[in-house]
Amino acid sequence: MWKYVARRLLLGIPTLIGISLIIFASIRIIPGDPTQIEDETAGFVFTEEERQRLREILGIDRPLHIQYLTWMGGLARGDLGTSFVAKTPVIEIIRHRGPVSAQIGIMAIAVGWLMGVPLGIYGAVRQNSIGDYISRFFAVLLLAMPAFLMGLLIIIIAVIWFAWRPPLIYTHLWTDPWSNFQMTIGPALVMGVNLGAVFARVTRSSVLDILSSEYVRTARAKGLTEQRVLMGHVLRNSVIPVVTISGLALGGLIGGAVAVEQAFSVPGIGLSLIVAVQSSDWPLIQSLVFLYGVSFIVVNIIIDISYVFIDPRIRTG
Repeated sequence: MWKYVARRLLLGIPTLIGISLIIFASIRIIPGDPTQIEDETAGFVFTEEERQRLREILGIDRPLHIQYLTWMGGLARGDLGTSFVAKTPVIEIIRHRGPVSAQIGIMAIAVGWLMGVPLGIYGAVRQNSIGDYISRFFAVLLLAMPAFLMGLLIIIIAVIWFAWRPPLIYTHLWTDPWSNFQMTIGPALVMGVNLGAVFARVTRSSVLDILSSEYVRTARAKGLTEQRVLMGHVLRNSVIPVVTISGLALGGLIGGAVAVEQAFSVPGIGLSLIVAVQSSDWPLIQSLVFLYGVSFIVVNIIIDISYVFIDPRIRTG
């Protein structure tokens, strides 16, 4: 097991290097540089000498390969640089805003599981029933609905029907759990309902395949009740595809749901990324996008390891 984990981590290093090269090159290709944003912030136009001096201070006047190696060296030491705009170490921004996005991502996954897995199992067990058709219809409808429209509907329903008044200022989970829940449940529902529709369709398809398998027919022939067949043989094996999708979804959600966080004014990674792009804050953009890659790789390793515990027949050797 540990050899497998070590091998996966080593294989992830070339992937991260490739991601870092793409991020670095993409940012440098975009026209303009942070000194132009400083013009607007300062309220006056820099002379060319002042602009060059500012480039030297920011370190963007050096050759590209030196800039890249400096950034990678900082990553290896845990130094992600300093935000050009906020004048704050990037690691501090991630430390404060990362847990917010992670919490919303985990809540969204939980909503998706609670909604999608039971609906998928019901649809497979009651195949071609009225309930199955209804659940499939709503799954397709929710999949086709854009996130901004879903968010608008949730806000309208919560405010008009339930008189929901979320806090205007974000409160940490450990400071005021109820206020924190009110602030984060909206974006979690927007992302979780869409995931639930995906989970419902995947679970239904997986359960249908397993119900027609040989070992399920054997279990029924031995006289096991339908409930024992479902709980002991079908459910455990059918969640493997859902776990895979959950891992991929969580990797993206931890990085921050940009549009949703902006719509609900949640101070997460996604909102920071929008501000960084608008202000050409290169160190912050590089680090936040790199966080996406790291989260995907780490979560995928965790998911691969979890397969062994879900289904002992799967071996990682």
